[in-house]
Order: sequence, then structure tokens, then C-alpha cells
Amino acid sequence: MRNNEPVTVAQLAEFDEVIDVRSEAEFAEDHIPGATNCPVLDNEERIRVGTLYKQVSPFDAKKVGAALVSRNIARHIEENLAQRPRNWKPLIYCWRGGTRSGALTSVLQQIGWRANRLEGGYKTYRRAVIDDLAVAPARFNWRVICGLTGSGKSRLLRELVRAGAQVLDLEALAMHRGSVLGHLPDAPQPSQKMFESMVWHTLRGFDPTRPVFVESESKKIGNLRTPEALIDAMWASDCIRLEAPATLRVPMLLDEYAHFVQAPDALGAKLDCLVTLHGHERINAWKQLSIGGEDARLVQELLELHYDPAYTRSILHHYPRVDQGLRLTVGADSDAEFARLAVACIAGS
Repeated sequence: MRNNEPVTVAQLAEFDEVIDVRSEAEFAEDHIPGATNCPVLDNEERIRVGTLYKQVSPFDAKKVGAALVSRNIARHIEENLAQRPRNWKPLIYCWRGGTRSGALTSVLQQIGWRANRLEGGYKTYRRAVIDDLAVAPARFNWRVICGLTGSGKSRLLRELVRAGAQVLDLEALAMHRGSVLGHLPDAPQPSQKMFESMVWHTLRGFDPTRPVFVESESKKIGNLRTPEALIDAMWASDCIRLEAPATLRVPMLLDEYAHFVQAPDALGAKLDCLVTLHGHERINAWKQLSIGGEDARLVQELLELHYDPAYTRSILHHYPRVDQGLRLTVGADSDAEFARLAVACIAGS
């Protein structure tokens, strides 16, 4: 490929590195997974140049912008890129594939690196993600792991990864465990666009001839929406039913949600979200169990009175094949047990 030939999203894998030259804020909202952020205009500089363009003149904005871009490119080369080998082949992109990416691409080409620019920039990439997510899920043979809260579905997915299976862990990508208590401590959820990018990127790495394991989900995981074509494909797929007795589910949940056990006030604030379903009297009683250190009893009641009925209704409504699938029973709270279950999942698929 010659340096000036147009590069499409389908060619991403042909490059050693993808460099996003947009501002930090643009990059944080969404970017090509694995890309390196080397802003040629940072957040404040981008606002400054944009304001000049609108309020003074394009000519004045370009003069200021050129100076800023030149200084930033020099800094990136000195601090981040100088050690790249001679045969390094980077792909550069900005918002539309225009001035910002063109500036860095030109300098890198002059140095001797085989740099190219993504045709259409981020806007073209985003359109490719949207279009692919509308059709890609139907290409795969899904195996949906269903099971009551605390049965170890996410843990089984992790063991399936270790066993070499193809796994789409939506809750890991969404940074959320998918329930009212599902937010992770000190780990905000990504933007909707970034979540979709990570799902898209993961699907691109799968072999359509092999099954893909995924945990049963609803249309939303925390604040994020599961891509519509993906949830439709999951709801129509074969299921694996993971079952565990309450004697195992309660301690596994206490371990998984230790951050709430250690912070009754934070737990109480989340429980307030259930007032419309259970009333103030029950919610206050649950808060008292937490404050009093009766965590096992609290978890047991939450399972019996909230999670199990809600999950059962949802599963039966959305996953019509759940009763026809392979049934696996968790016999112990151990890595070895979930490794055994992973082997059984693969063998039964």
C-alpha cells in the first residue's frame, strides 16, 4: 500500500498502531479500541481555535492552529514516537480525516515512516460500527448462560476464556454487573459509543464457525443499552442453565459485593431505588440488617424477595429456549469447580 492510498476501517489490522489525534475529550467519549491518543490540539486549544474561527476569521484561526499543531506534533515525536522502528506503519485519524490527521501523517511520512490516514476519520469509523452491529450478531452461534443471581455466570465466563472458548463478556465491557447493585466501585461506565466500539471490536475477533458464550442480559446494563441486533440474537439462541444452591450463592455474592458489605451507607442509597417495588418498611428493614452486620440474611432476603422472582420472570419471557438447554450444577465455590463447568459447557456445545 502506498502512503497516499485511501485506508478504510476494514484495513485496521494491517497497521502496527492506530493513532487518534483528536482531543482528550473526544478520545474519552469513543475511539477505535487499542488506539493511542496523541492530540494535535488538546481540549482547551481546540476550543480556542474553534472560537477564533467563528468569532474572528478562518485565517486567524488557521494561523494560531498551525502553530499549536506544530508544537504538539514535535512534542509527540520527541516524547512518544521517537523510539518506533524504521519500518513502523501507523494509521492516523481525526474527526473527519482532514486537517488534524493530515498534519501528523505528513510529518511522519517525511521522517520515513509508512504512515497513512483513515479515510473519513472517526465519522466513517463510527458509521462502520453502527452498520456492523446491526448485522454481525446474526452471524454467530450464541450460547447464552442463564442462571439466578449469584449462581456464578460471570465467573463461568472467565473460566471459559481460560479454556480457550469465544466469550463476549458484556458486563465486563459495560463496567457493570447488570443490577441495581451492579455498579463497580471507582469504575465509571464507558460512554454508549465506547461500549459499542468494544462490543464491535470483540465480535471482529470471533470465528463464526465456533460457538460464542455470553451471559443472559436485558436491554440495559446499568446506564448502557445492549445493541438491539445483539440482544435479539441472544434472545433467540440456545441456553445453558447454571444452577447453584442458596448455600453457595449467598457466600459467593458476599464475596463479589464486598464493597457494599463494607459500606452500609452506599448500600442503603442503592436499596432506596427499590422503594417503589418493596415499600419503605421493607427497605428500612434491609438497611438495618446491613448496619447490624447481618449481611448473609440480607442477601438471602434480597434473593428470595427481589432478585429471584424478577430474574425468573425476565428469563422465561425473553429466553424461550432456557428450559431446553444444557443444565449445569455448581457443586462448590472454587476455581476448580468452575473450570470443570467450563469444560462441560464446551463439550455440550
